Amino acid sequence: MTRIAVIGAGFGGIAAAHLLREAGFADVTIYERADDVGGVWRDNTYPGCACDIPAPLYSFSFALNPDWSQRFPPQDEILAYLQRCVDTFGLRPSLRFGAAVEAAAWTGTAWRLTLADGSTVECDVLIPATGQLSRPVVPPIPGEFAGHTTHTAAWDVDVTGKRVGVIGTGASAIQLVPAIADVAAHVTVFQRSAPWTLPKPNRRYGRIRRALNRSFPPFMRAARAGTWLLTVVTGRAVTGRPIARRLVRVVSDGQRLIQARRLRSRVTPDYAMGCKRVLFTSDWYRTLRKSTVDLVTADIACLTPSGVHTTDGAFFPCDVLVYATGFAATEFLMPMSVTGCEGRRLADEWRDGAYAHLGIAVPGFPNLFLMYGPNTNTGNTSVVYFLEAQARYIVQAVQAITATGPMRVRAEVADAFDAEMQRRLATSVWAGCHNWYRTESGRVVTNWPGMASEYAARTARLSPADYEPA
Repeated sequence: MTRIAVIGAGFGGIAAAHLLREAGFADVTIYERADDVGGVWRDNTYPGCACDIPAPLYSFSFALNPDWSQRFPPQDEILAYLQRCVDTFGLRPSLRFGAAVEAAAWTGTAWRLTLADGSTVECDVLIPATGQLSRPVVPPIPGEFAGHTTHTAAWDVDVTGKRVGVIGTGASAIQLVPAIADVAAHVTVFQRSAPWTLPKPNRRYGRIRRALNRSFPPFMRAARAGTWLLTVVTGRAVTGRPIARRLVRVVSDGQRLIQARRLRSRVTPDYAMGCKRVLFTSDWYRTLRKSTVDLVTADIACLTPSGVHTTDGAFFPCDVLVYATGFAATEFLMPMSVTGCEGRRLADEWRDGAYAHLGIAVPGFPNLFLMYGPNTNTGNTSVVYFLEAQARYIVQAVQAITATGPMRVRAEVADAFDAEMQRRLATSVWAGCHNWYRTESGRVVTNWPGMASEYAARTARLSPADYEPA
C-alpha cells in the first residue's frame, strides 16, 4: 500500500488528501503543526478579515457551499467551510495535529520525516502543502516599542479606545483599518506605497438565495461560471491585454477620484497597475478621510517606547503597533529542511529562487509533489482552482508510482519549464516594481504568467516522458 504524507491542512492539503482518497489511496496522513485545519484562514483572525475573491469561486468545485452569507465571505465562514469539508470527506482520522515536520530526507526508497517532537515516520510519497502565505514577515526597524505589537496573522489584541499604528497598506491593512477605525481612539496608517484598488461589490445572500442554492445546485454552478467570466477580464488586464487593462484602470482611477478626494495625490500609486496585488475595497479611502485616522507617507525612521518617528521629523504616539507587512512568500517550505537524492538539499537547489516543473516537481527529489508551489499563484482569480488542478495531477503521479515505482522529474524538463516561466515573467507587470512576488535578485517565483485555464490544461494529464525512475 502506498504511504502518502501531506504536510498542511489548508485548502491545498485538504484538496490533495481528498482526491487521493477518492482515487482509492487509503493510507493518507495529513501532518498539521497547529491544532485545527484551515491554514491562513485559521491563523488570520484580525478584524475585517475576509476573502477578496467572490464566494461562488472560492470553494472546491466538488464541494460548493450553498450557505455563504455574502459575496465576499468573512474569515470565520471560510474556516467553518474547510472544517465541514474535512468532516464531509471523512478526513478527520487522517489528521495529526500538533505535528510540525521539521525535516524530510529521501532514503533511496522512501521519505523519512522528522517531527518537532523528535519522532520519525516514513512515507512513499511526500506532498508539502504549506502554502505561500504561512510565514509572517516583520521588517527590521531601528528602536524598540514598549507597547503591544502584533502581526495581522497573529492577532491577539483588543484595540478599543487605543491609539493604533498600522504599518503597511496591503491586503490585510485595507481590511483591518476600516474595521477598527470606529472603535480605536486613533489609527495611524504608515504607507510605503499606495495600493491600486477596485470597488468591492459585496452583497448579502439572504435566506431565499441560500435555499435556492440548496434545492437547485445548478444555480450555484451558474453563479460560479459567471464569477469565472469576470475574473477572465481582470486576468487579461493583469497579463497585459491593453483594452482590459485600460478598462480596469479607468474603474480604479474613478474610485480614487470619487472616494479619496483631498487625499487623492497621496493615495495614487506610482507604479504600474497589477505590479503589486490589486485590492478590492469600498471603504478604504472613506476611512482614511476620517478625523480619527491619519495617513503617513513619510518613511519610518525608528521606533521609540511610546511610538513612531518618521524621516520628516514627525512623531506619532501609539499604544498598539500592528504589522500588516505580509509574508515570506518566496521562501517556499522554509524552515523545513528537505534533502533529496545523494544528499541534495532543496535550500541549495533553490538558492537563486524556487522553481519546479508545473510548480509541482523538482529534479533530484523523487516522489515529492508540491501544492501551491513556485509560479502557481494567481493575480486575478481563485487559487483554489489552481490547487484542484495540482491535486488532480498529483493523483496521476501517485498512480504511476504505485504501478512502476519511485520516479523523479527529468532535469531537462524542469529546466525548460523554468526557462519558459522566467522568459514570460520578465516582460510581465510583476517585474516592474518591488513586490512580494520576487526574490531580492528580481526573479519572479510566485506567480503564474498566463491565464488559469492554461495552467489547468497543462496539468490535466501527467506525461510519463517527463519523469524517470528514481
